[in-house]
Amino acid sequence: MSHLVEFIVGFLKSQFRSIPLPTTSYAGRTVIVTGATGGLGLEAARHFTRLGAARLILACRSSERGEAARAEVHKSHPDSSTVIEVWPLDLASFESVRAFCRRAEKELDRLDVLLANAGMLAISEPKLAEGYEMQITVNVISNALLILILLPLLKRTAATHNVEPVVTVVSSIAHMQTTFAQQSAPHIFSAFQPGDHMDERYGTSKLLVILLVRELAERLSAAASPNPSPVIVNSAHPGLCKSDLFRSVPTAGRAVVAALNQLIGRSSEAGASALLAAVAGGRESHGKYVDSACIMEPSSFVRSEKGAAAQKKVWAELMAILDGVEPGVSGNVERALAA
Repeated sequence: MSHLVEFIVGFLKSQFRSIPLPTTSYAGRTVIVTGATGGLGLEAARHFTRLGAARLILACRSSERGEAARAEVHKSHPDSSTVIEVWPLDLASFESVRAFCRRAEKELDRLDVLLANAGMLAISEPKLAEGYEMQITVNVISNALLILILLPLLKRTAATHNVEPVVTVVSSIAHMQTTFAQQSAPHIFSAFQPGDHMDERYGTSKLLVILLVRELAERLSAAASPNPSPVIVNSAHPGLCKSDLFRSVPTAGRAVVAALNQLIGRSSEAGASALLAAVAGGRESHGKYVDSACIMEPSSFVRSEKGAAAQKKVWAELMAILDGVEPGVSGNVERALAA
């Protein structure tokens, strides 16, 4: 089966799957949602508030939009006791990620859920951020940096409160659509250049997310140590949703997406429900790809020998990049293993 056929078949199966309303309680829990100013992030924030989260951090690039989102969530659940805060986070800036994590380390006594929802799709106006193509920086490198710096806090939460903290990173079924032309390059992350294979860039970035999650989960699991980490990490595809993700796509492409959304698109609320299904997936979801609220197999490439080799290569390169940004941060993975 070609990667394009695999994508189409997977997309249709995923899109027609029904999504249950989240019911898991988050009473007493602290939750971070990135990209929470609209779309799925905002709806996820509403869900977490409805489900009783004690403290909810809306991590947003725009503080003004973040405050508007906080007001929207309060308006939806005026009787909620959830403490909702807006913290600045710009994934196009490594220093912004580091500052956010320093604040979390200083101000949060626990962290139970990190929903890494923020991401971007750009085709027509590719740019660089921190020396890499912006979608790769935002969707992959900065998310990895965020997760690794926060791992010690997640581990302490597990030890102190006898819980299994969860990191859910938003991926996409678009990972099945890419040819991943950069996999054979001497340096994969440097091979992503603005203007080159941009029609596949978003899907490739989400493929890299899946490879990252699988490798991180492996290293946190019993296969890496007799004392596995209590932290659960997974990736989630919410389905095609009516959101502003496609706002930078050229007019013809937007028209196609709009037509598909009109026919079979999910509401942002349903898409957010799919994300919360991954958050509530438990140990069974560790390292897995949760597609529209069900644990599913990722692409055949991911599961192939070439995919396994690419996964190791991506991990090694990514750790070198992150250690250059935050010296020694890759060691947090080993340190996250239970004592």
